[in-house]
Amino acid sequence: MSKKAMGMAPRRKAKGMAPATLSLLLCFGIIGVSSDSSDHRYKPSEVVPLYANKVGPFHNPSVTYRYFDLPFCSPAPVKDKLEALGEVLNGDRLVDAPYKLEFRADHDSTSVCKKHLTKEEVARFRSAVDKEYYFQMYYDDLPVWGFIGKVDKDGGTDPREYKYFLYRHIMFEVFHNNDNVIEINAHTDTNSMVDITEDKEIDVEFMYSVKWKETVTPFEKRMEKYSQSSSLPQHLEIHWFSIVNSCVTVLLLTGFLATILMRVLKNDFVKYDHDEETRDDQEETGWKYVHGDVFRFPNNKSLLAACLGSGTQLFALAIFVFALALVGVFYPYNRGALFTALLVIYALTSGIAGYTATSFYCQMEGSDWVRNLLLTGFLFCGPLFLTFCFLNTVAIVYNATAALPFGTILVIVLIWALVTSPLLILGGIAGRNRKREFQAPCRTTKYPREIPALPWYRKTIPQMAMAGFLPFSAIYIELYYIFASVWGHRIYTIYSILSVVFVILLIVTAFITVAMTYFQLAAEDHEWWWRALLCGGSTGLFIYAYCFYYYYARSDMSGFMQTSFFFGYMACICYGFFLMLGSIGFRASLLFVRHIYRSIKCE
Repeated sequence: MSKKAMGMAPRRKAKGMAPATLSLLLCFGIIGVSSDSSDHRYKPSEVVPLYANKVGPFHNPSVTYRYFDLPFCSPAPVKDKLEALGEVLNGDRLVDAPYKLEFRADHDSTSVCKKHLTKEEVARFRSAVDKEYYFQMYYDDLPVWGFIGKVDKDGGTDPREYKYFLYRHIMFEVFHNNDNVIEINAHTDTNSMVDITEDKEIDVEFMYSVKWKETVTPFEKRMEKYSQSSSLPQHLEIHWFSIVNSCVTVLLLTGFLATILMRVLKNDFVKYDHDEETRDDQEETGWKYVHGDVFRFPNNKSLLAACLGSGTQLFALAIFVFALALVGVFYPYNRGALFTALLVIYALTSGIAGYTATSFYCQMEGSDWVRNLLLTGFLFCGPLFLTFCFLNTVAIVYNATAALPFGTILVIVLIWALVTSPLLILGGIAGRNRKREFQAPCRTTKYPREIPALPWYRKTIPQMAMAGFLPFSAIYIELYYIFASVWGHRIYTIYSILSVVFVILLIVTAFITVAMTYFQLAAEDHEWWWRALLCGGSTGLFIYAYCFYYYYARSDMSGFMQTSFFFGYMACICYGFFLMLGSIGFRASLLFVRHIYRSIKCE
């Protein structure tokens, strides 16, 4: 999609949601309810609120500034709009706009102000036009956008010959249905531009026009046009082709591996049963040979348990976010709700991390469960916090709206201190008191067997590469649309397809990790614990490698701040995928290992 509008949908009730669920979401701000989100009915000539939000280069979505950081006409004094937590996290900074759009009142070339621009202000406007700056506003919670100017290259290739023009006349086209605002579009008058090519003082009169039109679209459907772009037939065909391609590829490959694996396992069971009956002191071979070591607890078991706890929490977070998306909580252009949901649900699910990590650590006969609990709490939050500190500092230096205010940071710290940490501790105490023994079908010998020399392709790194490629191949087509939505201006609303892709990802990750674990044990390598987690999570490394391809080949992002934000936050996201998929792969491998060793006689 080319240069589309950016904005935010009005916050409205999600259809089909239970009252209890809706109440919980309202309490934590996932769905905002304010005077701006209701079905507004206006009287003729009543002033409808218009807020100016931000400006920024079109190709660098993370680099945005306050609207009045550019020398536009500004009201005196500038009044900030009270914003929800998700809006602040999204970088929204709404202020009263200088344009007055009364309901059903037309205006023709109304003057906003006459402004004398100095050489420095002309240079700032010219730099913004050269970087394709856009502006973003909200009118009755409907997004409005436009570009502040244009570059006339006139077929030339030398930038010194380019001409730069500033738009000074905005024409608003507003549609209404009786007493509701339904749609708004903003156009710039190309016949009313100011030449800002040269560094000289100029006088500019900024103007606007308003034209009201009637429409039959009901208020309830006024946001549908913003989500239709992701549901166009050509886009749906690509999505479904991606799903079909992934399913066919996955079914063929997993079916092939499953057939081989089941046939080999069946032959192994027959062979080992026969050996039990006719054994004449022959030496055991294959995966049965390591039955006395396969359940030997690994090194760094506290870290392993912390990885499982954090990964399980992130898996629960993903499940809840998908559930909210499928019931209609997240609307087009309202990513602030997603940020709030991620923050709140992560805090509420921290007890899962504490319980999972501590209970598994105690099953592995760990004693210092308090240290394990602290490690679990900081395993994901620690790197995320350090990344945030660096990137927020960069945003402050650039004076960008991505820099979070102190009050917002304080709210996040309070959520972590008053919700996340207590739930993590309670979950850890519950896991510690569970006192459940590790269920190992075979006894562990006193001394470990020596692992035979293995070829290079059975080492950890090659195994991770093979294990991560298949799950990544099932999702890489859909990744482009997700990246274009998160790091661009494309709208993504087909959450049902995304859910199917996520389920495919989980299934393939579990299966391929089980296959790698079997081949490792068949090679008489009994140190499978960490290998299963690393192979399961290796898809996160493939996703991060895809980030480099997307940044340099599929996007026009540039600059230190945008590069830092892209690779910094994507590193945290991919790290989260590594932990989540690693825990899925490990759990699947643990079930598989217990099953095969329970099916044979081990002394």
